Amino acid sequence: MKVEQIYTGCLAHAAYYIESNGEAAIIDPLREVEPYIKRAEDDNAKIKYVFETHFHADFVSGHLDLKKKTGADIVYGPTAKPGFDAIVAEDGQVFEVGDYKVKVIHTPGHTMESTTYLLIDENGKEHGIATGDTLFIGDVGRPDLAQKVVAELTQDKLASLLYDSLRNKIMPLSDDLIIYPNHGAGSACGKNMSKETTDTLGHQKEVNYALRADMTREEFIEELLEGLTEPPGYFPQNVMMNIKGYESFDKVMTKSLKPLSAKAFEAAANETEALILDVRHQSEFVKGHIPRSIFIGIDGSFAPWVGALIVDVNQPILLVCPEDRLEEVITRLSRVGFDNVIGYLDGGFNTWKSSGMEYDTLTSISAEEFANRYPENTSEVFDVRRASEYQAEHIEGAHNTPLDYLNDHLSEFPDNKTFYVHCAGGYRSVIAASILKSRGIHNLIDVAGGFSAIANTNVPRTDYVCPSTLK
Repeated sequence: MKVEQIYTGCLAHAAYYIESNGEAAIIDPLREVEPYIKRAEDDNAKIKYVFETHFHADFVSGHLDLKKKTGADIVYGPTAKPGFDAIVAEDGQVFEVGDYKVKVIHTPGHTMESTTYLLIDENGKEHGIATGDTLFIGDVGRPDLAQKVVAELTQDKLASLLYDSLRNKIMPLSDDLIIYPNHGAGSACGKNMSKETTDTLGHQKEVNYALRADMTREEFIEELLEGLTEPPGYFPQNVMMNIKGYESFDKVMTKSLKPLSAKAFEAAANETEALILDVRHQSEFVKGHIPRSIFIGIDGSFAPWVGALIVDVNQPILLVCPEDRLEEVITRLSRVGFDNVIGYLDGGFNTWKSSGMEYDTLTSISAEEFANRYPENTSEVFDVRRASEYQAEHIEGAHNTPLDYLNDHLSEFPDNKTFYVHCAGGYRSVIAASILKSRGIHNLIDVAGGFSAIANTNVPRTDYVCPSTLK
């Protein structure tokens, strides 16, 4: 059976391309759809269906643009209520893609409409299951997202439904089925996903905590909910875009590619209250940047950090970006629903600087220099890594203010003395520093290279605790 996983590392997202005898289907596509269309054209195939496992929260799906460009039918599982023309399938309904069959298995729990698609090959053999966010490799989908959209749902109710879906719908299937999940490690849709992006159902029954054969409902709910952090703020907004619809990706790209001179850029920022987003490498941002601009570098987990730190997907955005990467940046913003880019600085930061405009810098020191200063500043160190990273090992005396929730902890930073900010490798600390500076907090110093570099110095650290043993 021809099933191709199309994996996008920045979002830890997997879409799937299925083709048989001149017909194709896409499962859980990303926003930009031309790669899927090109893939089908290469096979001389017509895209017949777009199968959605649920209304996604962490990205905006490409289902509407695929339907418009190819005529494909959009398929959701039972109980889905899309705001556009789509097939809402019945539990057990079968769709044909060439000589293959795709069977709908309603598996509520992550969301109420969550659906697993059983893939059956040309010989009638069950080959695999596209599980969406119901079942991951090493984990299962978090049950607290749908309650952000539907008030009467609770995470406990959804977790109980997921328990039933796994045990009554998925675990009875053949052990040799291949699991094709929607996400891998790094996604905020689960908490313990493996770096592997496929596995057999039989092996997952052996190693996935949520599939223990003797697990009670109460144990499942407790273990599933333990350690869940607050989901990124953009998730409910993406859900509504996926339910109600959105502007076509082509229009978003066209309107966003608007070059602006330094003066026009400044005027646009003042007139629209746009956020200035600088996506260059952190080392460039440190040396010079537009005052009050926010750094989130394209060469990192760009889209998830944008979603986590910029509150509103409708926020007007002005870009400081290398021109050869503009389309990439706009694409990655649109994947998480940020469609309101209103222009970019023509010629990049050099244009701003050469125009004589005011610019700012960020003080950054090496780990060695930090080590020389450390004994005098044991209480002014702020670690912006996630809590699990901090708990595993951290600098003695350091505070933990995770970047994900930095906006909620601005009052914790001292306003009368210099403090130091670090992360794991130097990317997140510059994001944090840019946010703090944009809020008028300038008495900070970034530690380049982060904890990885600090660990090679004599700065005292707590004993290492393996993250797998943390509770």
